[in-house]
Amino acid sequence: MGKENMKKYVEMFLLAVLAGIMISVGGTVFLATEIRIVGALMITVGLYTICIQKLNLFTGKVGYLPQQSWGYILDLVIIWCGNLAGTFLTAFLLGFTRISAIAETAKNMCTVKVEDNLVSLFVLGIFCGLLMFIAVDGYAKTNNPIILFLGVATFILCGFEHCIADMFYFSMAGMWSLRAFLCVLVITLGNTLGGVLILGIRRLVQ
Repeated sequence: MGKENMKKYVEMFLLAVLAGIMISVGGTVFLATEIRIVGALMITVGLYTICIQKLNLFTGKVGYLPQQSWGYILDLVIIWCGNLAGTFLTAFLLGFTRISAIAETAKNMCTVKVEDNLVSLFVLGIFCGLLMFIAVDGYAKTNNPIILFLGVATFILCGFEHCIADMFYFSMAGMWSLRAFLCVLVITLGNTLGGVLILGIRRLVQ
């Protein structure tokens, strides 16, 4: 691997770590807010920041896979790992603060996820991935943040599964296990399928 490629991947990873941190900030708002619809709207601060600062979020990038070369898969793997590192780091640091009590709420949420069946998680991940692509691509084309807030709030209120947000919830709850990791992987596959649906179908038709 050349020096330029190494520099590219290091930058890609670090921007993905920052994206993971911002999704975690949004997740913190959601866990700390008792009024669900308010939390669902405020969690979008993470995605809005990611779009403005051009950070690397897996669910914001994977939808463009049908337009890319095979090398893009490596980019997505690096971004996914960076997002995971960012969510873990944020949860770790919050554990030393007075708001660490949100871990109890996270535990309740994560218990539901690990007790769910994998087909359910996969399907819920598909619809989340679809909405995430609509939100991110819509913002890229219109520069209107409303579509971001509506897209994210919709998938939150529907109960759809977002793999990066779930990474934070599992980290905050301290509930990582083989089952939890499998759940996140299945949700990731669902997010991927949902994310590529629109561009994938258009490419097939063309």
